[in-house]
Amino acid sequence: MAIMIHSKYGYEPPEWVQADSRLDKWYKDKKRRASKHGAFSLDKNKEVQHESRRVRNDASHKHNLF
Repeated sequence: MAIMIHSKYGYEPPEWVQADSRLDKWYKDKKRRASKHGAFSLDKNKEVQHESRRVRNDASHKHNLF
């Protein structure tokens, strides 16, 4: 029987502990890169949508006035 190691996910074989640590590092790096480059930023997307909506509304009002 393999030696079981207690990790934050419970008791696992050493191979699983290594795989979990690699996945945790990969996920942490992916999350850091996403926040660094502004991916998934809800504030950024909201600003762009509001600006485009204002431009669209202003253009439609000008068109209707003439």
